[in-house]
Amino acid sequence: MPASSPSKTRRRNERRGRWAEAVAEASLRLKGYRLLARRFKAGPGEVDLIMRKGEVTAFIEVKIRADADRAVEAVTNYQSRRIAAASRVWMARDPKAALGICRFDIVAVSPYQWPRHIPNAFIVED
Repeated sequence: MPASSPSKTRRRNERRGRWAEAVAEASLRLKGYRLLARRFKAGPGEVDLIMRKGEVTAFIEVKIRADADRAVEAVTNYQSRRIAAASRVWMARDPKAALGICRFDIVAVSPYQWPRHIPNAFIVED
């Protein structure tokens, strides 16, 4: 039997990613966060979830891996720069975000485990 075609694999990964984002969003809502945007794209960057709790606007990268440590390690410097680029566009449009506290979080989604939320997971240097 032939291996999965790239488009089939891509569709499967897309579904898994959307499922992981839904799980991450639900877990953060239970912690009191409010969704502002899902899959926000701007210029060269994209943010999986943008959520707010009080004065904090969190730009969240969601990763699904076999375990949480691998999920966190999967966020590359390149990805963090892309997230930062999109976050700057968001802050320019959202005065509350620009005046409040903004941070970059990761939510690691792993099978049979509660999603692991890592606030302030990375810092991006300009």
